[in-house]
Amino acid sequence: MPLEPNVKEKHSLKALVKSFAFARNGILIALKMERNLKVHYLIAIIVMLTGAYFKISQIEAIILILIIALVISLEMINTAIERTIDLLTEKEHVYAQIAKDVAAGAVLTAVLAAIIIGILIFLPYLTANHAVV
Repeated sequence: MPLEPNVKEKHSLKALVKSFAFARNGILIALKMERNLKVHYLIAIIVMLTGAYFKISQIEAIILILIIALVISLEMINTAIERTIDLLTEKEHVYAQIAKDVAAGAVLTAVLAAIIIGILIFLPYLTANHAVV
């Protein structure tokens, strides 16, 4: 299979830097547009500050970072799906609504898992002798 003539440009450092810039722009655009994403970021900051306050273990911090990244990533994918569907059709269509609802359900599933994980991680710290009164 022959390579494209400009394959070198597609794999250059300049192209890599541009792809990171596009990704950063995607995060910033989603953050401006989506109220729920702002809420997720705010909760993430509160959770990580709480983790620092209680001096959670490294593995607990890793778990929290992973679940936070999952929730935020799914919210961004949900946004992309919703905007793409809105772009493709102005009419209400059962399949369009199903796609939007399923994407939102994926976010909700991750959020519920994050809440359970947060409870499992923080409850022992909150019920210990050094709990905040």
